[in-house]
Amino acid sequence: MRDVHRLEPVSANLGSGTVLAAWERFVQGEDHIPDVRPLVAISWHRCREQYRVDPHLTEAPVAVAEPDHTPEHDVVFAELGFRAASVAHEVGSLGGVVTVADASGRILSEWGDQATLARAGESHLAPWFCWSECAAGTNGMGTALEAHGPVPIRGAEHWCQAFHNWVCAGIAVRDVVTREPIAVLSICCWRSRLPESAGSWLANAVTMTRYPLKRRARDSGAELVAACTQARARSGAALAAVDTAGKVVIADDMASVLMGVPACTPAVDPTLRWNPGLPELIAAARYATAQAAHNPDWVGSTQIFAHLADEPTSISIRPVFSSGHLIGHLVAFGAADGAQLPQVETSAHPRMQPRRLVAMRDNRLVLLRLPEVSFAESRGNDVWLSTDQGRLRAASPSLNKLEGELADAGFLRVHRRYVVNLGRIREIERGLKGELSLVMDDGTNEMVPVSRRNAPAVRRALDI
Repeated sequence: MRDVHRLEPVSANLGSGTVLAAWERFVQGEDHIPDVRPLVAISWHRCREQYRVDPHLTEAPVAVAEPDHTPEHDVVFAELGFRAASVAHEVGSLGGVVTVADASGRILSEWGDQATLARAGESHLAPWFCWSECAAGTNGMGTALEAHGPVPIRGAEHWCQAFHNWVCAGIAVRDVVTREPIAVLSICCWRSRLPESAGSWLANAVTMTRYPLKRRARDSGAELVAACTQARARSGAALAAVDTAGKVVIADDMASVLMGVPACTPAVDPTLRWNPGLPELIAAARYATAQAAHNPDWVGSTQIFAHLADEPTSISIRPVFSSGHLIGHLVAFGAADGAQLPQVETSAHPRMQPRRLVAMRDNRLVLLRLPEVSFAESRGNDVWLSTDQGRLRAASPSLNKLEGELADAGFLRVHRRYVVNLGRIREIERGLKGELSLVMDDGTNEMVPVSRRNAPAVRRALDI
């Protein structure tokens, strides 16, 4: 859809043969489904194992809650609505509909062919109904909220059998700082393939929508640097400014050592900000973001394990606003001002503990029981699992996300690159300078290093 006036209908091929057969087997409990795209197979696994969506659901449920929308998000909705309306006639002429939904999967508005809109209403593909994966299973809108880039879902790839006659493609607009979804734009057709250019049009629409978000984020970064400079003049504590996702925008000399980032080096652009590699700090920042959204005067404190420290360090977190908009936080080390952060609530987006981990071998989906996994390692842009079936690439996009999913399942972060299964540690080796290494029970007795910062947590977990 680079040029919407060149959209032409394409004959349907909904994959009702091999994909439908794979869907039937997977619904019955089988895990080996080689004829299904990895993205779809992983989505099916979420629907069956995590969300427990009934595959025989006939219509999407009503959206039961209306999430909070910031003025910035309202701008995104308006921009997507403009772009959807501009292509509505061309999509409608092909028997399709265009929808805009929020981050919860709740459809806000739709345009397109009247006959298709009426048919869509029978499945509640209409405003005020929820199409997230946890509500309606695998679908263009809901699966796009779980992924990055355009997501096409064709025919029998839908988790719910009642939606197998639909072909959809969706793409999420994500916050440029937190990477959390804000909205999703999608195109749906009944029993016909999408135009070949649908994916490129969706991607272009989102790119254009993100421009003002990027500009606002750069401005906010500059304002955070200024706020940190002003606070530094009034305080002798080690001080840093982090954005709402916990990325470091600037840190003074002392804070830079504790956070493991360059000193006094502004990172205004959201794509260039420093990742401190401190999961507790990132969780605290996200918790502070959630609290400050409801109480602008909120100030909190907690303790974290900083770099080069064997004992936890107290920090105070103070939100920073610009024109009534939360842009980040000032983090003061050695301070304990404000309300104590409850440890059980440091994650703003808790997820259900998985019963199995999902990995990939070539184009095959591998479902692993947790005891089969010895450790996870971050390498480049991928996460690799050492398992009883060999070394496999994890479906999880980041080690931080995997750590959060396994936090209460006997797994522990022992290094910025490693999360280990505590039940698979065979031996502990102590180096000449007291550093620890874990000898894993994985067939090859591979050794996993323990960082100095994580050593106290390892000792506590293993009672040594």
